Amino acid sequence: MSRAVSGVSFFEHPFLGRGFRPFFALGALYSLVSLSLWGGFYAGLPIAFSSVLDPVSWHAHEMIYGFTMAIVAGFLLTAVANWTGGAPARQMHLAGLCAIWLAGRIVMNFDIGLPFPLLVAIEGAFIPALAVSLAIPLLRSWNKRNFVFLILLSILFICDMIFLATQSRTPLYMAVMVIMAMISLIGGRVIPAFTVAALRRRGEDAFQHPQGRLDVLALISLAILALLIVVTGGQGVLTALAAVFSLAVHALRFRRYHTSRILNDPMVWILHAGYGWLMVGIGLIGIAAFDVAPFSVALHALTAGTIGSMTLGMMARVALGHTGRELKAGRLTVAAFVLMQLAVLIRVLGVLFWPGEQGALIAGSASLWTACFGLYLAVYIPILWKPRPDGRPA
Repeated sequence: MSRAVSGVSFFEHPFLGRGFRPFFALGALYSLVSLSLWGGFYAGLPIAFSSVLDPVSWHAHEMIYGFTMAIVAGFLLTAVANWTGGAPARQMHLAGLCAIWLAGRIVMNFDIGLPFPLLVAIEGAFIPALAVSLAIPLLRSWNKRNFVFLILLSILFICDMIFLATQSRTPLYMAVMVIMAMISLIGGRVIPAFTVAALRRRGEDAFQHPQGRLDVLALISLAILALLIVVTGGQGVLTALAAVFSLAVHALRFRRYHTSRILNDPMVWILHAGYGWLMVGIGLIGIAAFDVAPFSVALHALTAGTIGSMTLGMMARVALGHTGRELKAGRLTVAAFVLMQLAVLIRVLGVLFWPGEQGALIAGSASLWTACFGLYLAVYIPILWKPRPDGRPA
């Protein structure tokens, strides 16, 4: 009887009350550990990676399907409950999703003697489980506007399976572009909304400018660019032209986001920075198409810059807002935001201009990244773990 009671109390803990709580904590912790290993590898330490993948493929795969997917899951599980008005995934349901994600990380990091098809099945189980968890409330409420996320998750799953079957990195490049589409879509909604809300809170006049056509065009431009990267390997005039087109569309959207007025609010400027790195990355893809710059530099402007800044910003904002706290960045949070920008500058511009120092620069960038998420864990683990201070449900 006591075991049953303790089991119930565990699943009813606030930590399992909303998707952002466990998945933000797990994603931040996994990012800290995996980037520490990656930085150590480039620093010359004798570090062993997954027996399934070479080190570079392991790093790329786990930053996409380990870290980023954890944050995507935490955000979407929380957001879909708000979008549909339904009950969020929580308690045993949420614990089960976390267990599936953890199982994938175990088989991708440790050789436990599994047959390869079983390893693929375990690693591939998380995205379908997440998609079903999201699809049920979306379909019940017929929330058509957000069906697109089910499509994007399906493409991410297909890319993962193709990568594991072939171990070609091209599906990972496609996966990065799918995540860019998610960020472009969500960013086009939340960045102007959060910016205008922040400006109005301090008494300034500000308005959102409807840009529906540009929002759609931004997604189409990324889809075209992604297909050309797959077909051409990111080379040639067509890829460069697609990058220029996508950059122009995203810049046209960005001009309406009141960026210059919000640079003194860290909780907002970090999201603008993430969108800025998206444009930088797209521009660098266009340059890399002519072999003027390495494609890997463009890729890291998108991954380290866009994903790093946007995830860190949203993880802080959602953790505060959905636990009833003031949307204000403390000193450690601001330090994490600034260190993230330094990490990206070192990884992108440092490697671009000083390629001979690539190993040291990557190790330094990885160290700054781990510091960012170490600070996040120090500040936000108590917030993610504890009940809301206002006594409302988790």
